[in-house]
Amino acid sequence: MELFETSKSILQEIQLDRVKFPNVRLLVKRDDLIHSEVSGNKWRKLKYNIELVNHQKKDGILTFGGAYSNHLLAVAAACKLAGLKSIGVVRGEELTSDSNENLKRCAELGMELLFVSRESYDERNEKSCQEGWKESHPSYLLVPEGGSNYYGLVGCQEICKELPVEMDHLFVAQGTTTTSCGLLVGLGENTTLHVVPVLKGFDAKAEMRKQLFPFLIDEETITEQLDRVEVHPEFHFGGYGKWNQELIDFISDCKTEYDLPLDKIYTGKAFYALMDWLEKQQFQTPQTIVFLHTGGLQNG
Repeated sequence: MELFETSKSILQEIQLDRVKFPNVRLLVKRDDLIHSEVSGNKWRKLKYNIELVNHQKKDGILTFGGAYSNHLLAVAAACKLAGLKSIGVVRGEELTSDSNENLKRCAELGMELLFVSRESYDERNEKSCQEGWKESHPSYLLVPEGGSNYYGLVGCQEICKELPVEMDHLFVAQGTTTTSCGLLVGLGENTTLHVVPVLKGFDAKAEMRKQLFPFLIDEETITEQLDRVEVHPEFHFGGYGKWNQELIDFISDCKTEYDLPLDKIYTGKAFYALMDWLEKQQFQTPQTIVFLHTGGLQNG
């Protein structure tokens, strides 16, 4: 298979109750099906980072993540496929490559794991820390946690080319905002982007503004773009990595009723928000709504 080929990402139509939800066509963009380990939006975020590694003739990617990071696994798998090396800086100096199945798999794929203290990890985005990693590993491209950089945003922008042209609403789970910013830049002007932050107390639009600034530069243009974003901040279920039985039951019901697998960290919360929103709408005209499945099923 060609690296970063996305034909497996189908549009799955969800068969809703037509009496309960008249005028609604709901589609799920199944980016989770692209690759079993380079999952969903991780595939999109890594595409141009890997192209940059090859262009700069570097050996591989150095990046960051927690013990159960889908991002670390994705980088390890993508670099293996691309014939590149990878280094993962992991939060928690007490951990080893045998601490869990995720880290074990990263090591099996050839990723060198460096375990650092939580204090050191918290400084990963500081300029002095970044310069230190670049100096100690000059032949590696430094990629932020979650693939949250300009090249990740450009890769996520390409998702829009695979979505229906006439689309009224697009829902997506939000973590670092890279995916949602890429979608916003690529969407047609008549589509509303709905973001569901999975972090408690997260200022979605403020974080998106920071991410968009290097991409759009002009403040007025960024503001106009953000006016098309609707934030659903109340569906974090207690915060990042937290959930309750209601969410677990909802995820189970979606698998049974719609044949739609969801995770409890990201997509389960976002799809719950979408269905809650739908319950409150009374559309007078036909609406096409798309939910972007961003993957994350391995550790979620």
